[in-house]
Amino acid sequence: MTNALSIFNQLRPVTIGFDDIFEDFGKMFDENILRGSYKQSYPPYDIVKVTDNKYDIQIALAGYSKKDIEVKVVENTLLVKSIRENSEEEKEVIHQGISKRYFERHFTIADDVEVNGAELKDGLLTVSLERIVPEHKKPKTIAIK
Repeated sequence: MTNALSIFNQLRPVTIGFDDIFEDFGKMFDENILRGSYKQSYPPYDIVKVTDNKYDIQIALAGYSKKDIEVKVVENTLLVKSIRENSEEEKEVIHQGISKRYFERHFTIADDVEVNGAELKDGLLTVSLERIVPEHKKPKTIAIK
């Protein structure tokens, strides 16, 4: 595990059953360094907590249309990327002030999080996610004998 994740090493002795989480964070950190995405700032995005178990990822994509974007879930990774389409009718752009770079943005999601859909409206892509809490993970009161 890398030095940047030493906080997780400090938490290991006081936690039980979180080994997978620590390993996932280590893997995420290492992959992000290899990919260089820890520095990536385009496109800008917000993660909004809608309710206790619902979240929206909002990505600013001015100038993109639905056909220019792909949203995909692969295992525990949400991938949002632009698609390069070969246009037969290329327009001559005299000045390009609207950034339309090609990008790939990765988000790691937990096993119990489902992607409910995506919507592009007014230059803002909103990907809706929901954490589905299984019965065995919901709080329960233990009777004292």
